[in-house]
Amino acid sequence: MNTLLWVVYPYLSLVVLVGGLIWRHRYDKFGWTTRSSQLYESTILRWGSPLFHFGVLMVLIGHVGGLLIPESWTEAVGITEHGYHLTAVFIGTVAGFCTLIGLGILIARRRLTGPVFAATTRNDKAMYVVLAGVIVLGLWATVRANVSGPGYNYRETISPWFRSLFYLSPDPEIMAGVPVAFQIHILAAFALFAFWPFTRLVHAFSAPVGYATRPYVVYRSRDDRPGLRPVRPGWEGPPKLPTPGGRRDRSGR
Repeated sequence: MNTLLWVVYPYLSLVVLVGGLIWRHRYDKFGWTTRSSQLYESTILRWGSPLFHFGVLMVLIGHVGGLLIPESWTEAVGITEHGYHLTAVFIGTVAGFCTLIGLGILIARRRLTGPVFAATTRNDKAMYVVLAGVIVLGLWATVRANVSGPGYNYRETISPWFRSLFYLSPDPEIMAGVPVAFQIHILAAFALFAFWPFTRLVHAFSAPVGYATRPYVVYRSRDDRPGLRPVRPGWEGPPKLPTPGGRRDRSGR
């Protein structure tokens, strides 16, 4: 069971993630979008979207630092493990609650705003359930172990195991003693990775590489300014051409 959960399952999720992204980019380029609903409602979105994305960014930075950077590296630059742990728990908890609150606002907006709810697909609903589950489980594990509990240093167990996946030599026995709350959170996170390419979350892998080299977008004003032709209602028709030998007034007729 340890081999199935901590070796086969993670690699299977990562293969589906990479393969799904390649498939999506090749066969569904026009669907590689967030399907923005800002056109339907923007007031609530201004509150929920920045809060959610800020929280996700901080959570991502914290996970990268905690899982990919070895404990010896931070100690080598003068950061004690105790100081790192306190900072990571505080910032991670705040970022997690920001993410959860922002996601809650976005879900409430999507459910209570008629046009936005009408544009919501079953795929979107499933995505929100999985995403919310991962966030709640992560907060639950952190608060239970490090806020209300005696504390748990995941950099001694989970981090070496996670890095070993990229070394192609994972040790499933490391995860056997990890608290259950963290185990469930990790399993849910890998389920989200496998589901990721087939949802609107795929836009996270977009990069505006061509933005700097794209042609300029030309905008033309409709304001009444000197040198512009007067705006004429559509029912008046095109201006009449002057007859030979006739005179034209200021309107061109």
